[in-house]
Amino acid sequence: MSNELQKPIIGFTCGDLNGIGLELIIKTLTDQRLLDFCVPVVFANIKCINFYRKSLPDANFNYAHVKEFSRLNPKQVNIVNVWEEEVAITPGQLNEIGGKYALLSLEEATKALKEGHIHGLVTAPIHKKNIQSETFNYSGHTPYFKDYFGVKDVVMLMVAENMRVGLVTEHIPVEYIAQHITKESILSKLKIMNSALQKDFGVEKPKIAVLGLNPHAGDDGLIGKEEVDIIQPAIKEARNQQLVFGPYPADAFFARGQHEKFDAVLAMYHDQGLIPFKSLAFGEGVNYTAGLPAIRTSPDHGTAFDIAGKGKADHSSFLAATFECIEILRNRLGYADMRKNPLRKMSARILANAVDEKIEENEG
Repeated sequence: MSNELQKPIIGFTCGDLNGIGLELIIKTLTDQRLLDFCVPVVFANIKCINFYRKSLPDANFNYAHVKEFSRLNPKQVNIVNVWEEEVAITPGQLNEIGGKYALLSLEEATKALKEGHIHGLVTAPIHKKNIQSETFNYSGHTPYFKDYFGVKDVVMLMVAENMRVGLVTEHIPVEYIAQHITKESILSKLKIMNSALQKDFGVEKPKIAVLGLNPHAGDDGLIGKEEVDIIQPAIKEARNQQLVFGPYPADAFFARGQHEKFDAVLAMYHDQGLIPFKSLAFGEGVNYTAGLPAIRTSPDHGTAFDIAGKGKADHSSFLAATFECIEILRNRLGYADMRKNPLRKMSARILANAVDEKIEENEG
């Protein structure tokens, strides 16, 4: 098989049409060197892409319009026209149009991912308000993918070169967080994280730190009972099969660099994990949905309406999400290959050792 055919096919959704999604895609895929690592497929519309390309005069963005996945061009960016009609793009505005076409792109790309036409998916930012519809009643991408692929649970796992942070709860109001912190939910998240660290990140024996919910991790029950009643029992049970430690007070954990001693950290809620992550990831953080049979990544930021259409968007996180998608795919394939036909591999090893011994005997 040629190297061109071995490259993974990576899909890209356009996100909110009035946000920075298409600008990020153009800036990321302008670098022709990326074509050495994957075959990009953008689910959008050529006219919408050209709209943003005009505001990026330095972008050397070449593409091929494809209608069938069997005709993808491995040496160019491939564009799938998800819609044909003219669309009024108004950068920076939150309106129905931006959400409608973001959803069309997402639905088409997710379908292609599930059917195996693409091997991984990078999603551009959506706005949670204007994308709501009869077919999208979710607080974000993560629960959408969970339902679409029919899995019991997933983890919103933030990934950077120097840290990984998972969440027990995601986009829910602060007043409801404690209600969703249960022993079962913590155990489920830990199990998914442990598996993802092994299969998707190549960590043989993952060490996971768990943060407390309350200030000072509850101070032995003086400032809240969740640590004593829920989090500690969950950690104790998880230790039967995993290397899990905590609960740690969230305020000092990151400030003292304790996250560097672990392969991942499980935070109890969104801001507890995302504030330190975004502060320490230096603009190159990636959002990964762990627990899916497929691979989906995204940048760690939103639609950035305030700079949309101005050519100012920093594509560092989007580029990192693209490479992370490719790397996770390689790791997952390598993990599966290592565990394929273990008896045959063992027999081959025994035979090889026997041959080596025979050679040494003859030479002696």
